[in-house]
Amino acid sequence: MEGVVRQFDWSAAIGWILGRAALIALLFALSHVLRSALRRVVPGIIKTAVVKSAKAGDADELAKRYHTLSAVTIKSCEVVIWLVFAFMALSLVGIPIAPVLAGASVAGIAVGFGAQTLVRDVLSGLFILLEDQYRKGDVVTLAGIGGYVEDVNLRRTVLRDLDGTVHNIPNGEVRVASNLTRDWSRVNLNVSVAYGEDLDRVTAVINRVGEEMAVDPVFGPLIVEAPKVLRVDAFEDSGIAIKILGVTKPIKQWEVMGELRKRLKRAFDEEGIEIPFPHRVLLVRGWPPPHQHANGDG
Repeated sequence: MEGVVRQFDWSAAIGWILGRAALIALLFALSHVLRSALRRVVPGIIKTAVVKSAKAGDADELAKRYHTLSAVTIKSCEVVIWLVFAFMALSLVGIPIAPVLAGASVAGIAVGFGAQTLVRDVLSGLFILLEDQYRKGDVVTLAGIGGYVEDVNLRRTVLRDLDGTVHNIPNGEVRVASNLTRDWSRVNLNVSVAYGEDLDRVTAVINRVGEEMAVDPVFGPLIVEAPKVLRVDAFEDSGIAIKILGVTKPIKQWEVMGELRKRLKRAFDEEGIEIPFPHRVLLVRGWPPPHQHANGDG
């Protein structure tokens, strides 16, 4: 049998592999450079846009907003960059991209039917970010869970509560978002005094303590409006509840309220104002026994 045995051209194959490998390495390097450039440029662009579009407000609040938007934007762009790199690399090694994209589209439709919750989470996360409902660094209540926002992206929000427990909440589960630290925070507490106290005098003492805190070198910068008496809030079992309100910088209300309670206790002690505690009057029926009266016993 006649035939020609063709010898495999190893040099050509090695040259082709090395050439494609060099191109893929170049693409990878370009992708990495583009990713690094995004991390440098995007925060500045978003910061400028946020400052221009936002109303005059606290610098910390603006910082929280652009940090949150920068993180989400960078992550989304990085996904796009690596997808483009993957498709270009496939094209370089001779794998047609069109069938891959067609297959991915079919698979995406199939997955879409089973991943409706994921789509809902992403859409909800998009509106959360666009509407600026809350940001990284806020204290919020979501899906019945309250905590500090450690991270937020298109799919989920990460909260850490006071116990240190981390909660991962899908954005699609957020029906109502309660932000406790948006733009400013509220001092809102009740202080009870005994029924025998002069309420005008008590009001004057409370307002004085609030004004002293507002000019304090440590707590003054945290306070926007000095805590003061709003009204007599309730008649309780053991005393009269007085409502105190004030305004602080975001997330500082708990720190201010703790110090305010301590200073009010000291001021009440100095002024002789009684802070009530529960009283119980015990009535014993049939005491003393009748025979004690008859015998003249006490």
